[in-house]
Amino acid sequence: MATYLDFEYKIKYIQEDIISAQVRHDHEAVEELKKKLDKEVEKIYKNLSDFQKLQLARHLDRPYALDYINLIMRDKYEIHGDRHFRDDAAIICYIGYIGDEKVVVIGEQKGRGTKNKLKRNFGMPHPEGYRKALRAAKLAEKFNLPLLMLIDTPGAYPGIGAEERNQSEAIARNLLELAELKTETISVVIGEGGSGGALAIGVADRFAMMRYSVFSVISPEGCAAILWNDPKKVETATNALKITSQDLKDLELIDDIINEPLIGAHREKEAAAEAIKEYFLEEVKKLKALPIEERMELRYQKLTAPGAFRDPENEGEQESTSFLDSFNILKSSKKEKEESSDTQEEAIQESVTVESENSEAVAPLEEKSVENEEEKKD
Repeated sequence: MATYLDFEYKIKYIQEDIISAQVRHDHEAVEELKKKLDKEVEKIYKNLSDFQKLQLARHLDRPYALDYINLIMRDKYEIHGDRHFRDDAAIICYIGYIGDEKVVVIGEQKGRGTKNKLKRNFGMPHPEGYRKALRAAKLAEKFNLPLLMLIDTPGAYPGIGAEERNQSEAIARNLLELAELKTETISVVIGEGGSGGALAIGVADRFAMMRYSVFSVISPEGCAAILWNDPKKVETATNALKITSQDLKDLELIDDIINEPLIGAHREKEAAAEAIKEYFLEEVKKLKALPIEERMELRYQKLTAPGAFRDPENEGEQESTSFLDSFNILKSSKKEKEESSDTQEEAIQESVTVESENSEAVAPLEEKSVENEEEKKD
């Protein structure tokens, strides 16, 4: 049975009327109601607030990674385990075909129903899940296969066992290894992208988001709890965090927005899957046309660009500087100061040495002079 959010109920009633008209074989009424539905969909979904987009990103009927994999892949084979600890069901990895392209797909899977949600740990991966994802990514690199990563997680699992098995190291290792991966990589946020749990499979040549997906450093609930200690401030936190696809595109933190159906992927799963498939194949084609050195350089530039700023004192003279560039500038400046300091110390040391040598040379002369004066007295 379809689930409707509070702002979708008008759509629900119109769709129920359409079904009733179809049962009566009243074709004219069906056509009229479909026109009415299109108008209502446009009216509602073109004026969504950030909080409503967050609700859509978490919608119970929204397609998960496995749904998309089943819709866009063929001749697929699942890859299990990290070869160290166990197989984490929150991360799924497949090798197969998308169109005519041999690919590897990695996804975060939330699960439906109590049993499945527990099996998938509500889409929150353990360290072994990220290591499994890295193993699949290295496999893609070895056989020169394009890599598609589907992000949909509230965050990495924060349990004691996960921390004991080095959750932070597993995420950091993925960031490093995926940044250096030689094959073509594309990441797509299909639902909820939560903090480091999303970033661990989010380093890629192309980073895109579905129209109604979100990507944030912390959940709005967590933000409201920390800043205001008030759960009623979730909507305020959502607006302040700038977590929607359009906000992040405006901030140049993502490359593209994939236009899922206006009514949402949860209503038209096949159309949403087709949109991802077309985007992936088109971007892979563009990436393959680039020499590997150029593609790697573009990836490096993209990954080091966030945090750009302008110096207000030199406005118009200085280009936007990335955080990494500013760090390198500071590091270089510090090194120059240290070298300058070393040079000054060497000069002082030389000066002291010369003075010491001069004093040593003068000492015997003074002694001779004293001896001569004593002889004269005698």
